Amino acid sequence: MSYQTKKSLGQHFLHSPGIIDKILLAIAPRPGDHLIEIGPGAGAITAPLLSQHKQLTVIEFDRDLIEPLRQMGARLGELQIVHADILSVDLTELAAGRSIRLVGNLPYNISSPILFHAIAHLACIKDMHFMLQKEVVDRMAASPGSKVYGRLSVMLQARCRVQPLFLVPPGAFNPPPKVDSAVVRLLPHTPDELVILDPRLFSQLVRAAFAQRRKTLRNALAELCVEADLTAVGISPGARAETIAVNKYVELSNALHTQGKTVSGNLPPDSDPD
Repeated sequence: MSYQTKKSLGQHFLHSPGIIDKILLAIAPRPGDHLIEIGPGAGAITAPLLSQHKQLTVIEFDRDLIEPLRQMGARLGELQIVHADILSVDLTELAAGRSIRLVGNLPYNISSPILFHAIAHLACIKDMHFMLQKEVVDRMAASPGSKVYGRLSVMLQARCRVQPLFLVPPGAFNPPPKVDSAVVRLLPHTPDELVILDPRLFSQLVRAAFAQRRKTLRNALAELCVEADLTAVGISPGARAETIAVNKYVELSNALHTQGKTVSGNLPPDSDPD
């Protein structure tokens, strides 16, 4: 597919056959899988995935790509095209009662909002395989105490196992981005793993903890809890947000929920969380 990429949409189209093969091996589609690709672009992943699996749904915002994708689908298999901004798509409705698998080379300029949008629909998601900037994947998978451990790390790891798979050099794209990329797998936790009783309260708590990283949690969370709440779950009031494990944020949120703490009003939209 011949197409001029649009910088305004953060488009960097994959063209390396070797990388495409590695992505397909990582996804390993099976008969009956409901696959949904976010941002198919010029179809580098779409074409081989559709050739192999024969059924695929794609969500594409760029209207100039819709007809070429439709023509590709007519040649290779059953392709459902959703022409929309991914952030406006109700993935649960699109799943239609089935478990879905998300894949995609995500636009770098809105990758964090897409991740947050996806985890809002985890109940219907089996797994996710995404290409992202390497530094974003590093943040997603970071451990407490790391320089890049932050709100994104906590919010994703509280809901999924984050598995970085392999690096992708700039030359694998057209045009080449200025940074390295990486492919990551996200596996939603099972119901008996980390349980968040009030997702809105948890989101507000983590947002407040990391809002000013130099503050101790005693000060950063002053509007949500008192020191006794922190110590009750094993968190030092003098600790900083980046030193606290994911499960401790979940414990604190659940303890506050049990006390009757709630979130009123609308939370601000999630964008770049750190």
